[in-house]
Amino acid sequence: MADPKVCVALDGTTVEEMIDEAARASLAGADIVEVRFDRLYLIKPDPTIADEEEGEIVELPSEIDWDTEDMSFVDVDSSISSLKEGLPLPVIFTVRPVSEGGFFPGAEEDRITILKKAIESEVSYVDLELSIEKSNREKLFNYAREIGCKIIASKHDINGVPDADNIASIVRDNQEYGDIVKFSGTAQNHSDALQIIEAAMSLKGEGLKHSLMAVNGGGDWPRLHAPMLDQSLVYATMKNEFRISDKGLINVRDLRDAWALLEY
Repeated sequence: MADPKVCVALDGTTVEEMIDEAARASLAGADIVEVRFDRLYLIKPDPTIADEEEGEIVELPSEIDWDTEDMSFVDVDSSISSLKEGLPLPVIFTVRPVSEGGFFPGAEEDRITILKKAIESEVSYVDLELSIEKSNREKLFNYAREIGCKIIASKHDINGVPDADNIASIVRDNQEYGDIVKFSGTAQNHSDALQIIEAAMSLKGEGLKHSLMAVNGGGDWPRLHAPMLDQSLVYATMKNEFRISDKGLINVRDLRDAWALLEY
């Protein structure tokens, strides 16, 4: 049975919030944290107070509806330096484009530059989407290998989940492009979520490094049963809100407790 590493994806929208959250994640059982650098450009709206609910704070709108700052808002060099100094765990550095569910507001050449700076900082892992233009990805890949930075080769389907055979093919066909192949889909129903499970089951015993998951209902199943599914890496969260499983997410403490209970 696999012994996957647990990565907490940081939800902060400032460097200070990310550093604080990473410290708490370390205490909660995380092995790695993911810095979503694109989140630094998000403008977090102020919660509103509903008079009709006697002063109850209304839940914030979905992050996909938040505004973003322009490129000049973030001092890239200073932010990377502060994160390197302040984070207590190994880091997966990610700058997710809008096309794969992220928030980065700049041009692709700006994103490539930030990824290169992260590699230069000797971050533990860099997330390089398989969709990056071939020549740009090759340059980043070779540079990461030169520096000694490991690579997450990722694909994010924001429109759905392909069938199990296609998911398994993504893992098999892209092993050479990263140390771990990551796939995340958007489950429309539990049948979609089961495609992730079926793909992972078909990959068992092949010795391939992968991390498979989905968002929305059922997306937490492959996270919860990752050791049995030979997963290499599991993404968790520090969020602990009601019915978090409906988003396909799982709290890092709950994940560790579940693995202990299931004797994984």
